Amino acid sequence: MQNYLIVLSYDGTDYHGWQRQPKKRTIQGTLEDALARIAQKKVTVIGAGRTDAGVHALGQAANFKAALRLSEKELKKALNAILPDDIRVVELKKTAMEFHARRDAKAKVYQYRIFHGPEKNPFVFRYVLHWPYPLNLAHMRKAAGLFQRQGDFSGFSSNRLLYPVRKVTRSEIKKKGDEIIFTIEASGFLRYMVRTIVGTILEVGRGRVSMDRIEEIFREKQRTLSSPTAPAKGLCLMKVFY
Repeated sequence: MQNYLIVLSYDGTDYHGWQRQPKKRTIQGTLEDALARIAQKKVTVIGAGRTDAGVHALGQAANFKAALRLSEKELKKALNAILPDDIRVVELKKTAMEFHARRDAKAKVYQYRIFHGPEKNPFVFRYVLHWPYPLNLAHMRKAAGLFQRQGDFSGFSSNRLLYPVRKVTRSEIKKKGDEIIFTIEASGFLRYMVRTIVGTILEVGRGRVSMDRIEEIFREKQRTLSSPTAPAKGLCLMKVFY
């Protein structure tokens, strides 16, 4: 028996998120089905995080345990031969038996892409939120900086059960051509946290939410109409750090 660490890239458009669900197409389910064909038995895959329906990944990490005679190179090739084209194993290696992709993760980086132009770009529309309306980029940059903190993010998530305090070590916006790219790094995230932060920053860019209002939401610790959830399609898990 070996423990394997894998890094995946996937287009989440046609999937109901990471977690296996009955009668629904998911990333975890598709990967476990591929591994079952190779191992000739059920294999459980543990992801570093559960991306939601429609969310993409460039560097999702996971681990699984299996007794296989294939080399790492052969196993990676076999998996990619079975998996659909919108899921790729980009890295695969044996790791310590005690390694756990979710519990051992130190930090994750997400990016959210906004295409700020008059018309949709047919080459990126699956991976960006198209926004053809005016935005105040300077105000959005300032708003993004307010989320770089250790604090209670209840007002910016759908969290009900988890400990709500998170440490965000990076929260910034950059402009690249027609795209506004929001990058956030933290030790962990609550459900819908990144997309809600993006939705709030967009409201700032539209002039509908002030910087003071963001601080009020942090103090109130309640989800409000001031912090809507941005669509899933613009979000991508970029990297998991161990």
